[in-house]
Amino acid sequence: MTTTPTTPPPEGCIDTQVLDHVLLIGINRPTKRNGWTPRMFRELAEAYTRLDDDPALRVGVLHAFGDHFTAGLDLPAVAEYMKRGEKAIPEGLVEPHDFGLPNYRRRTKPMVVAVKGICFTVGIELMLGADIVVAADNCRFSQMEVQRGIMATGGATLRMAERAGLGNAMLHLLTADEFDSAEAYRLNFVQKVVPAGQELDEALRIAQRIAAQAPLAVVATRLNVMKAIEQGPLAAVEDFIPVQQRLANSEDAAEGVRSFVERRPARFSGR
Repeated sequence: MTTTPTTPPPEGCIDTQVLDHVLLIGINRPTKRNGWTPRMFRELAEAYTRLDDDPALRVGVLHAFGDHFTAGLDLPAVAEYMKRGEKAIPEGLVEPHDFGLPNYRRRTKPMVVAVKGICFTVGIELMLGADIVVAADNCRFSQMEVQRGIMATGGATLRMAERAGLGNAMLHLLTADEFDSAEAYRLNFVQKVVPAGQELDEALRIAQRIAAQAPLAVVATRLNVMKAIEQGPLAAVEDFIPVQQRLANSEDAAEGVRSFVERRPARFSGR
């Protein structure tokens, strides 16, 4: 699909577009290779919060305008925040990296990401903090914080080893090397690799497929998977009966049964 961005201010912005039940979230600073500024972080958190708060929205798709997903942090713009130990994102919003910072909300609804071209540092961490990633076959990845005298604090140190194993994580975190889409796929950082130019269409196709399912069941399933990863299988198992009971008494579960009996696609309402 083709999306038309607004003309961004010098510090960039985040554009949003609603397509049925999907919220498209576009990174918009292409003249600077979508380098991240404090304003962009704040607006991204606002978009993620909108996704969670609007009952008509069921899935998010994060993508970028221009030729590249992001060249990473605009260091001059964010260095003072780092020195003061401050977050550019106001408290109380959904934190897009989704690793449970105090005073920030966790995302509940699914997020699909379409990456292309250069995808450095924060770009990798945002895609690892999402649920499903579609990568163009022209991607260039690098977690290069150690080259700049800082540490990756957007989730790479947590999730690279979880996805790819300790040795693979250390290889890329400690060398700041550049790797391609095939390597990202091998490491389970991305779930699909498609020809450049098709990544957003494929991400949207996946998002629309998710949006067609029962919204309460989608959220519950995602949260149970996350609980299993973060707290262990036994914690996730404890939710099986009470969560299933709640879902089974929903209007969507009744619609699921009706659609099965009537041999037709279900029409879910999210209730």
